[in-house]
Amino acid sequence: MEAMVNTVKGWQENPVKFARSHGVSLSPEAEESEDKAVHILIVEGFLVYNYKPLIEIYDKCFYISIPYEECKRRRSTRTYTVPDPPGLFDGHVWPMYLKHRKEMEDNCDRIVYLDGMTSKDDIYNSVYENIQNSLLNNL
Repeated sequence: MEAMVNTVKGWQENPVKFARSHGVSLSPEAEESEDKAVHILIVEGFLVYNYKPLIEIYDKCFYISIPYEECKRRRSTRTYTVPDPPGLFDGHVWPMYLKHRKEMEDNCDRIVYLDGMTSKDDIYNSVYENIQNSLLNNL
């Protein structure tokens, strides 16, 4: 997690230089107007809100949640090289999810919760609108 914090901080210091050093192509607009461009970094993962030093550097926090039944259904449709042993979801996966979600809720009070049962487009539009409003309010 320390490495992730350092990576995010490196990106924050100079997103264009960071992108170039990691082989990421930038739009001509980002290249030309480094100082005026808006750069957005998405940090994604199951435990990204469970490490306080990382939480402290986020500008926005979004969390997509789905109910137990849907989570179990989705997991059961996945194909793994080594399949889940019987009882793994109820005996380990879901209880660990609940444990880590509680920790996340205790650690970060500015999470915007999104309904994972809605369409991907609806989720995208909600996040896009939230970010766009923040950018407009900071002008």
